[in-house]
Amino acid sequence: MLLVGNPNTGKSSLFNALTGLNQKVGNFPGVTVDKKSGSFSIKNNKVKIIDLPGTYSLSANSEDEKVTQEYVEKATGDEIIVVVADATNLKRNLLLLTQIIDLGKKVVLVLNMMDLLQRNNHEIKVQKLSMLLGIPVIPLNSRIGKGIEELKYAIANYQSKSTKFIEQKTSSNVIDETMLRYNKINQIVNECLIVNGEDKLAILTRKIDNILTHKVYGYLIFLTLLFLIFQAIFSWASYPMELIENGFLFLGEKLGNALPDGMLNDLIVNGIIAGLGGIVVFVPQITMLFAFIIILEDTGYMARVSFLMDRILRSFGLNGKSIIPLLSSTACAVPAIMGARTISNVKERLITIMVAPLISCSARIPVYTLLIALVIPKESSWGIFNVQGVLMMGLYLIGFVAALLSAWVMKMLIKSKEKSSFMLEMPIYRMPRWKSVGIEIIGKVKVFLFDAGKIIIAISIILWGLSSYGPSDEFEKIEVKYANIEQSDNSEELQSQEASEKLEASYAGIIGKTIEPVIKPLGFDWKIGISLVTSFAAREVFVGTMATLYSVGDEDNTTTIRQKMMQAKNPNTGGKLYTKATTYSLLIFYAFAMQCMATLAVVYRETNSIKWPIIQVVYMGLLAYFSSLIVYTIFS
Repeated sequence: MLLVGNPNTGKSSLFNALTGLNQKVGNFPGVTVDKKSGSFSIKNNKVKIIDLPGTYSLSANSEDEKVTQEYVEKATGDEIIVVVADATNLKRNLLLLTQIIDLGKKVVLVLNMMDLLQRNNHEIKVQKLSMLLGIPVIPLNSRIGKGIEELKYAIANYQSKSTKFIEQKTSSNVIDETMLRYNKINQIVNECLIVNGEDKLAILTRKIDNILTHKVYGYLIFLTLLFLIFQAIFSWASYPMELIENGFLFLGEKLGNALPDGMLNDLIVNGIIAGLGGIVVFVPQITMLFAFIIILEDTGYMARVSFLMDRILRSFGLNGKSIIPLLSSTACAVPAIMGARTISNVKERLITIMVAPLISCSARIPVYTLLIALVIPKESSWGIFNVQGVLMMGLYLIGFVAALLSAWVMKMLIKSKEKSSFMLEMPIYRMPRWKSVGIEIIGKVKVFLFDAGKIIIAISIILWGLSSYGPSDEFEKIEVKYANIEQSDNSEELQSQEASEKLEASYAGIIGKTIEPVIKPLGFDWKIGISLVTSFAAREVFVGTMATLYSVGDEDNTTTIRQKMMQAKNPNTGGKLYTKATTYSLLIFYAFAMQCMATLAVVYRETNSIKWPIIQVVYMGLLAYFSSLIVYTIFS
């Protein structure tokens, strides 16, 4: 069974209602950009269902629409195609349906969002519509599951009918055929739809759009929303973050005291617990960011942002539809790059894919938060505004500006004669589906925690081993050196110095020292160098790596990674290692560098060429290096 329909008609909601799965849903076109599979039972028989990307017709213009066209055209005689239509916009939705009917496929029409239709005292004569189309028609409200059982019954008892919407083509011209279809569709809609006044939600939507899509106020409102989001992320998340941080310190201390001294104790406390604690502490901030983005999507506001940004983006070689992948990149670049399939222009799609990773993603939040805290106390404010939140928003804006400028350069370099077009349906404003919002937030946080967690545990164990061991003769020299030093009241300080020297002599230290000459001009030491390397697995691994490196050999399990980094000394000057110059340089490096293997893999898959991921790594790496060099030079 195939699930098809126009964008934003509730296909994914129906898919979830049938299968019990939690597919992403949203109140804007382009949520589903790839096929999603599931199954459900009818009379003890399992039915496989495929949710396909939204399309307005079977004349595919973009990559996601081609997926739907291919599946529909290849559907077997036994396969039922369920076309999901927005009941409040019946005329537009019937074009795709009639094309599928004329292919001779088994079709069931679902009239979704019947609650919105009835709220306006409008009515569809369902039985008459079914008779005129010659197919089963099921009224439904997928948000609450009303009509699901009726749909299952229609599928289970489907009777094949030989029907054609257009009996004979009068012309080979596509345009003429479409006009013929719409003429017949208009007749059917006039017979079946009873309209009692204008749609109340449509009236309200127009009034809100007069403000939110205003050529001046619209941009100011969007920037204000972003500003408030980042203020909230820092203000509201601080208390749960402190609880999590203290919880991991308590756990580390208890385990350290409970386990016998030795290698296992050190591995668990200073390797695994330190690494995981360094990343889990940022879950409240990431949860809030996801929540804000999902709510904006579900209300229909994101479609307005696309409309607003089209004029700006077009001059940089992008498209209004590019803003959805770019904004989605604030969560994760991987699904964002896949979301670029909705862009029909090949050049604009490629440029969107190439610049999307410059937008700061949720994986950068732990890095940003940790580094910002090293130079900006959380109490710092400009009036009512938290300075940490302002700096965080600044990093996001810098990423967006860098994406635009990079896109402009690529616009000059990539040649194409294909014309650009921008067509986007503006959904009506709706209240967020709070259950779906909650489910999606939980799903995204799980992905962040478990995907990042697996990588962090693996890297923490490897790093612990590399940091705890080294060439035996070097370790022996250090042990002999400190054994010959007379122990006194400063024995704790001597132990710390010994641990520090062993860390530098370890295999991790050797690797870091090899990298150090290249990154030293940016203000980075060898420990940062190791973190830069491990961050290629995933950016958030930076925090876990630093937590492990600063914990190995440290007997103090009551100090957070932030406190340890604030206390770190520059071995050459004896002053603070993480000065404003070093920290700002590191922030800029992480804002621009391509440090995500998963993103590179999806870029390769979407472009079907190794050339573009290589170009992406090189240009983003050079941008990160030289931008960091400039920043370090300025603040030094």
